[in-house]
Amino acid sequence: MEEIVLNIIIHAGNAKAKLYEALQASKENDFDKADNLLKEADEEVLNAHKIQTKLIQGEAAGDKSEISMLLIHSQDHLMTCMSEKNLIREIIELRKELKNKN
Repeated sequence: MEEIVLNIIIHAGNAKAKLYEALQASKENDFDKADNLLKEADEEVLNAHKIQTKLIQGEAAGDKSEISMLLIHSQDHLMTCMSEKNLIREIIELRKELKNKN
């Protein structure tokens, strides 16, 4: 279980790193780089979400998971990452719009 949970944390962490790198690229008006990094972040979130979905499906099938602080941390990390992803996308889109107006 620890390995499964750590993989969620790793993928969510990788996604967050890509998201903030994309935000920085957009600040420098490098929107192609930002868009590529957003795609990479999406892949990392998808990988984490697939692992989470397997855990949920297992529990729905009767395979109860032990609730640990590490599991809770992984879920918190993923949820925060997904929220940040939405906000960062919006910020990047706003920066694109501002650049196009100038």
